[in-house]
This record gives sequence, C-alpha cells and structure tokens, in this order.
Amino acid sequence: MKKDNPDNYGINKIGEGGHIFEDVALGFPSKENLKKNSFNGVTIGKNCVIRPGTVIYCDVFIGDNFSSGHDVMVREKTVIGDNVSVGSRCIIEGNCSIGSNVSLQSLVYIPTNVVIEDDVFIGPNAVLTNDQYPPNGEIKGPVIKKGASIGANATILPGVIIGEGSLVGAASVVTKNVPAKTLAVGNPARFKPLPAGAKK
Repeated sequence: MKKDNPDNYGINKIGEGGHIFEDVALGFPSKENLKKNSFNGVTIGKNCVIRPGTVIYCDVFIGDNFSSGHDVMVREKTVIGDNVSVGSRCIIEGNCSIGSNVSLQSLVYIPTNVVIEDDVFIGPNAVLTNDQYPPNGEIKGPVIKKGASIGANATILPGVIIGEGSLVGAASVVTKNVPAKTLAVGNPARFKPLPAGAKK
C-alpha cells in the first residue's frame, strides 16, 4: 500500500500568528484531486488554533481567529468567516457557508449545502440534515439565520429555515421554518414567544 505524504496536500496559505499542532491534515485532497500533483489547498487567516486530529480538505477558505477542537473534519468547498470556533469531533461535510462569530460545540454534525449566518450558536450533539427521503431525496440543507441559537441534541430537518434571533430548545426536532425571534421546542417543535431573558 502506498503511504500518502502529507507534504503533498494542496497548496495551503496560512496567516501569521497561528498554532497548528501535530497530526493535523491541511488541504486534504477531495476525490477529484486524488491523482493531481498540484491543487488548491486550504486558506486560513491570522491567529488560528488547530488542534490534533483536525482534517481540513482542499478548497476551504477560513477567516481570522479560527479555532478547532480535536478530531474535527471540514470537507471541501466550505467558506468560514472570522472568529469561528468548531468544537471537538464536529463534522462539516462540505459545500457549506458559515459566517463570522459562530460557535459550534462538540459533536455537531453539519451536512452538505448548509448556510449558517453570523453570530450563531449551535449546542453539542446538534444534528442538521439535508435529505428528506434518503437516499433519493433532494439534497437541501437548513439555513440558520443571523443570531439564532440551537440547543444541545436538537435535530433540524432538510431545508428548514431557522429565523433571525430564534432559539431552538434542547432535544427539539424542527420540521418547519421557525419565524424570527421565536422559541421552538419539542418533537415536533412548536413555536412560542422568546423568554424574556432570551430576547435580543
């Protein structure tokens, strides 16, 4: 078996002031790049902290002050803004757009074709989905609007829009669009006014 050489992983561009630990793979080849000798890797801004076990594929663009926990995977064709924290064992499956000032807690699952806007918080073990009728459904990821928060163990169904400033309660299953500044709780999630302490 041929052993891959990590020095061949894409043409990477890393900003100043970063801390990249051992056992990190940057610019990992996507399927279409496996046999290429040269391809675009990952571009990461200033002051990153990338912890052991992190794998970031080629064609990924990340802003300043990015932080990854242990055993994180970010697949190809993903764009991530500034000041984003991705917790341990998160998976971002690729072709995703993630804004600035976003916090993904540990074990969050983000499938392909998801849009996450600025100032979003997603709690541990939350799962976003993108296929209503697998394996033959339309691949359509959720959209998480600016300032929304999603609690631990919540599940967001394909194509659902979580409105700006909304809050999804822990362990909720969201099956339809959540209006802006609304609390969604339960399985299936029902809508209520935001609690006074949560209003933004």
